[in-house]
Amino acid sequence: MPLAEQLRPSSLDDLVGQDQLVGGGSWLKQAIKSDQLSSLILFGPPGSGKTTLAHIVANHTRSKFIVVNAVLGTIKQLKGYLEIAQKEKENGKKTIIFIDEIHRFNKAQQDVLLPYVEKGDIVLIGATTENPSFTVISPLISRSKVLMLNRLDEKGLNIILDRAIKKVKLKVTKEAREMLINAANGDARILINFLEDLSGLAKKIDKNLIEKTKFIKILKYDRAGEEHYNIVSALHKSMRSSDPDAAVYWMARMLDAGEDPLYIARRLIRFSSEDIGIADPHALFVATSAYHACHFIGLPECDVILAEAVIYLSLSPKSRSTDEAIKNARSDIKCYGNLDVPFNVRNAPTKLMKELGYSSKKTTDNLPEKIKNNKYYFPTDRGIEGRIKNKGKKQ
Repeated sequence: MPLAEQLRPSSLDDLVGQDQLVGGGSWLKQAIKSDQLSSLILFGPPGSGKTTLAHIVANHTRSKFIVVNAVLGTIKQLKGYLEIAQKEKENGKKTIIFIDEIHRFNKAQQDVLLPYVEKGDIVLIGATTENPSFTVISPLISRSKVLMLNRLDEKGLNIILDRAIKKVKLKVTKEAREMLINAANGDARILINFLEDLSGLAKKIDKNLIEKTKFIKILKYDRAGEEHYNIVSALHKSMRSSDPDAAVYWMARMLDAGEDPLYIARRLIRFSSEDIGIADPHALFVATSAYHACHFIGLPECDVILAEAVIYLSLSPKSRSTDEAIKNARSDIKCYGNLDVPFNVRNAPTKLMKELGYSSKKTTDNLPEKIKNNKYYFPTDRGIEGRIKNKGKKQ
């Protein structure tokens, strides 16, 4: 049996790092104790204890407990389990169905569960590393309690490491312990697996052994998942708040986790117009130049190019007036539809069109009559935009 399975806690008191859910007289603790659990969606990072929590429920419940893996499961198999649950209910027994990685079930598969959850034929426990707002259908969420598990901190990982060391009877130096904890990145399973692999090489784990085995730090960064968007958001907000240190950090995190440098460069191009705009029009040239430079030389050399662009954008004056201008204009388009183009700004390539008043000089209004006084662009006093604005006032 893998070491991670051997160390899996069998009671809530042994579950590490989730005191907000299982501490004291929590609802979850009382529900498990009284076997009155309602459907749950367990949301949290890998190795935080979602599957362990489900197994603890299995150890303490009098209900039938069925485990389904969403990667291997099919609708046919799922329907078979649901039919079993119906028969159990007819005999006065409850059934808990635990679906690991429920986010991998498509909408049709999740829809199959809905009537059984709704009628109380089953208690559903779904575990997911992806935000359920985007990966679990709304009707299931509304009929379940969503419990968020925390990434394990250093204290929690040390407790788990101590249990693992005791189990395999190893000696681990202080330096090696720190390396293991850092490499785990909050994931208990990674930590235990690393230790198990190293235990096959020696009975004393030290820094030299870890370095010799080309120990690789695993960064949590799923290009299609929530963490991807969290880090992209962190990069944007760091640049927006003119914090070059944080911006470079988040950019480096993306690169080191395997992100395409051209994707990062595209985000910088968008940022240069959306958040800096006319306050420093040169920012757009810096961002597009960074994109082309990254395209030409690629990794690893392009990292300094991206860092230069990120720092420049962070230090640039900020203005969202361009972004607001296009949003304001689109708001009127949505409100008023296809308003006629004023005659004075229409194209007049023929004599007849000129006679009809096309390209007339009678008025200087460039907007349709209904919205001729509307304003969309409101310049700020920042950077070049401010100088242009103030120059216009003086004139």
